[in-house]
Formats: sequence, structure tokens, C-alpha cells
Amino acid sequence: MNKQTTEAYTLLKPKQAVPLVMDSPHSSPVFPNDFNAALPLDDLRDGEDVFIDALWSHAPEHGAHLLLAEFARTYIDPNRHVGDVDLAMIEGEWPHAYEPSGKAQIGKSLIWRTLDDGRPIYNRKLSVDEVHQRIQRYALPYQAQLQNLINEHHQQFGVCYHINCHSMSAVSGKMGEGGAGIARADVVLGDRDGTTCSAEFTHLVKDFMQQCSYDVKINDPFKGVELVRAFSNPAQGKHSLQIELNKRLYTDDSGRGKGPGYDKLNQDLIALTALLADFSTHKI
Repeated sequence: MNKQTTEAYTLLKPKQAVPLVMDSPHSSPVFPNDFNAALPLDDLRDGEDVFIDALWSHAPEHGAHLLLAEFARTYIDPNRHVGDVDLAMIEGEWPHAYEPSGKAQIGKSLIWRTLDDGRPIYNRKLSVDEVHQRIQRYALPYQAQLQNLINEHHQQFGVCYHINCHSMSAVSGKMGEGGAGIARADVVLGDRDGTTCSAEFTHLVKDFMQQCSYDVKINDPFKGVELVRAFSNPAQGKHSLQIELNKRLYTDDSGRGKGPGYDKLNQDLIALTALLADFSTHKI
């Protein structure tokens, strides 16, 4: 396995590739020095997909490329269009691309305004320059590398299957998707209502995880955001699927340590990746 690291991402490359790409945009606990948030850094880890990088770390052994962000999600979220700026956070006029997704309503656009519990992350407005620098140094390089991986695999194999890897809280918070206090399934698959990958790919994952005794929902409440939307084109053979894993499956009560279910989930994901690698190879 080869490893490529920049300040924006780490890319783990298999010895022999199959048309399967995985990425984890939210698992990094690294906070760049210019964050200047009003909350303690430990609190800002609430946005982190803890252990998701570790749970999928086996991917290169099965021929998949694995892309990992090297900056915290609450600093800037690469799973957003770079124009998805919360204008209420900006000092002065925003002169760059503006592509609102509606996520600003829950404080979770390109740069988060609040944590899931509603606490504000900043006690100030952000300058245009600092937001633009975060985009240029972190979000865009991550997105460009993912796009390149998908395009290169598609060019080489004629198809590319992409898994966008995430975790979610067991119960939604004040600023959670769909409102507060909603218990979530074990696994939520997002294909943006069938537009980012084939139904066959979605149901391959759904059926396998159900066979492993997990409760699985599709597009409820998470449909997938920018990283499955931007580079997918099922008609051309570019398939992207988001997988959200419930943190209650594998973390302890603190949400930061490994829980008793970690090893089972880890083994199930290894088996899933082997299945996906075989599936993608047979689509060449």
C-alpha cells in the first residue's frame, strides 16, 4: 500500500486497484491554527466522524483507494459546494461563488455556524479572506483529489463505484437534520433519491447490512450532499453512495472511545468491502 499526504488529505493506494473509491471527509481531529473559534477544541470534535477512518482502513487491502481529510469538519466542510457560504457569518460582501443549499438554516453550510446542540462556534464574523483561504487550501484540494480518483478509475475501468463514509449521532440534536430528538437507524444510505448511483448498488449494500442484523434506511434522513452529487453520473458508470453509520454501534458512552460493538462492525465492514470490490470488478 502506498500513501500520499498533503495538508488537505491523505490518500491510501492499493497495490492492485479495482474500480472502487472510498472517502472519509469528516474523520480528522486536526484543527488548523487559524480556526479562532469561541468554543474549546474538544467541543468542536462533536462534528467529527470518530473512528470512520479506522473502520474503513482495510479498504486498500481489497483494491480500493481510500481518501481521508486532514482537517476538522467544523473548520470547513468539504462535503459542501464551495459556494455554500452562510452569508450571515461573513464580514462584508461575499464576492465569490454563492450556491446556497439550505444547510445554513441548521448552521451547517460550508463553514459551520453552530454545533449540533445549537451552541455558536464563533463570537465574531469571518473575513472574506480567511474563508477564501480555507476553501483554497483545504476544501478544494480534497474535492479535486476525489474527482480525479473517480475520473481516473472510470477512464481505466469504464466504471467507478464510490462510497462516501460517515457516522451520525444516535439521536438528532437541536440543529439536526429533520429536527431534534429523532432516533436514527443503525445505517442510513444516501443516493439522493436514486440519482447518484444505480438502485442495484444501493440495495447491494442495504441487503448485506440487513443480513448482518442492522436496521437500514435509505435517504432517511440523510440523502447525501456534495461529494455524492458533484462527481456521480450513473448513466456514464460513475456511481456514488453515502453510508452513515450510527455511532451507538461502535462507540462508548462518551462517543469518543470504542464501544463493545466496534469489533463486530469492523468485521462486517471488511466483509462488505470485499463484496463491493468483487461487485465492482464484475462490472468492468
